[in-house]
Amino acid sequence: MGQYDILVIGGGNAALSAALTARDNGAQVLIIERAPKFYRGGNSRHTRDFRIMHEQKNAYTTGAYSEDEFFEDLKRVAQGEIDEELARYIIRKSAELPDWLESQGIRWQEPLAGTLHLSRTNMFMLGGGRAMMNAYYYTAQKKGIDIWYDSLVEQVQLDGLVAKSVKVRRGDERVTVTCKALILASGGFEANVEWLKEYWGEAAENFIIRGTPYNQGNLIRFMLDSGAESVGDPDAFHGVAVDGRAPKFDGGIITRLDSVPFGIVVNQNVERFYNEGEDFWTKRYAIWGGLIARQPGQVAYSIIDSKAMGKFMPSVFDPIVTSSLPELAVKLGIDGDKLVTTVNTFNGAIASGGTFNPSELDDCHTDGITPPKTHWAIPVDTAPFYAYPLRTGVTFTYHGVRINDRAQVKMKDGRVMENLFAVGEMVSGNVLKRGYLAGFGLTQGAVMGRIAGEVAAHVIG
Repeated sequence: MGQYDILVIGGGNAALSAALTARDNGAQVLIIERAPKFYRGGNSRHTRDFRIMHEQKNAYTTGAYSEDEFFEDLKRVAQGEIDEELARYIIRKSAELPDWLESQGIRWQEPLAGTLHLSRTNMFMLGGGRAMMNAYYYTAQKKGIDIWYDSLVEQVQLDGLVAKSVKVRRGDERVTVTCKALILASGGFEANVEWLKEYWGEAAENFIIRGTPYNQGNLIRFMLDSGAESVGDPDAFHGVAVDGRAPKFDGGIITRLDSVPFGIVVNQNVERFYNEGEDFWTKRYAIWGGLIARQPGQVAYSIIDSKAMGKFMPSVFDPIVTSSLPELAVKLGIDGDKLVTTVNTFNGAIASGGTFNPSELDDCHTDGITPPKTHWAIPVDTAPFYAYPLRTGVTFTYHGVRINDRAQVKMKDGRVMENLFAVGEMVSGNVLKRGYLAGFGLTQGAVMGRIAGEVAAHVIG
């Protein structure tokens, strides 16, 4: 049996933010990470940027990003379903993150041209998510935080509103660790395909899990079964369009497809099914996973021509390329005549006089077809033609446990756990029920992780 002031379950950005803050407040801390050391960091390994409120341009952004603009962006992607008070709280606290993260060893890179319209609103970590996590862990070890890898928390002992201990499986050994406070930061349940099938049926077998296979949701299930108040729609997830040739797990950000706004997307029936140019890609890319999940076979195809190449970040896989649309259809296994008809119908509906500008919400749009394309509508007519197969890439789930603004877990009967906290993706539904804004996941995780670490340290005295 071991004993610590504070246990942090999980090993990503939210977990390390909580652990480091608790340690800086004098607590003895143990991090329990399910993954082996090489795969530590959960989904945070695949990230690259934080969305940060800042009142003026700095060395790492190209302009100011106010609280109100940040909030309106969040509200728009959430279609109005948002906890406004908690959202604004996180936004305001995000202004503290750059300096604090840098004090943990994380470095920033100067803004780059063409980073999906994010150079003003987001700050990018030098070296990306893995470099960030390596810096976190180096600092944690330097500060005397203990870390257990390959360790699965099988049970949490609760006594009323107090967390007392956890039972951990470390290899062949089972260990009970007591604590004065417990912080859960073990991610969603997106890698638990059987759980996804409870809501999506057999379609879930066709989903690709972009991140870690270790996010199985066992602690979410435990807390819900123990009376925690649930939050978020059970079938909701952050899902993007990924290359259909990506691995089942852990493909990461490089498998994401950003070609959608520059052409058309069709399903297996060779039908367009959504507006490819609805808004800037950073505000709409996270809806495409769900859109594709509802298509036949959970597959779609991004069709572009030579004019579009070079205007987006390509997949890690080469595109399928041919000199004609019928040839492209053969390679994709879809109806060639239908593809020609769909493309011609789209091309014929493009309004004349628009000026194509991928850096703005331009006036290139269609008239008289459903679905419309409201921006960046230019003809798909110049060989060679290219295609990428698309699948649903699930990043994280929104269904989890409700917390207050101190990150304490709330119970269904209205009571609040005294020393049990939850942060990160397992509580993402507290702010957004749907939709996503690039970089907000890391921001929410770090802000609430720091709060949980500070409050937990004060709770234990």
